[in-house]
Amino acid sequence: MIADVLSEATSRMERAVESAKEDFATVRTGRANPQLFQKLIVDYYGSPTPLQQLAALANPEARTLLVTPYDKSALGAIEQAIRDMPNLGANPTNDGTIVRVTMPELTEERRKEYVKLVRGKAEDARVRVRGVRRQVKDDLTALKDEVGEDDVARGEKDLDALTKKHVDLIDEALARKEAELLEV
Repeated sequence: MIADVLSEATSRMERAVESAKEDFATVRTGRANPQLFQKLIVDYYGSPTPLQQLAALANPEARTLLVTPYDKSALGAIEQAIRDMPNLGANPTNDGTIVRVTMPELTEERRKEYVKLVRGKAEDARVRVRGVRRQVKDDLTALKDEVGEDDVARGEKDLDALTKKHVDLIDEALARKEAELLEV
């Protein structure tokens, strides 16, 4: 029983770590990267649609992304969604068949803003991991009558080790992203 509860906690914490890494990928560094648009939603004929379902993304140069829509009528909506995207700072241009997004050079000030943004995302991920810990700890406490206090105490100790491991994984990913952002 306790092993089942802990395995469920492990999978939920791993999802939180993966979600944090995906969030980090959406923050731009000096290079243009198609992952920047991973969570971009376009208003396509009145329904919110992920950009990956509407267009192909290519990275021909270090600071340029090409967005080629599958449906040319979506060109304006894609361009507007990219323009409205927060924390990007790019101005897309539309030539009638593709949208070209040229990323401006990152200034030192902008890099520091991105570091703050990434740290906030990391803290959100840590909070999710701790929320999982809190819920699982309550589940373990509920099992106290069935399995005994010693087993529950061992389970809580294992849970604390799991929590520390996943928080450390988030911190490692944060350190890598910060180094990437501050690299000139």
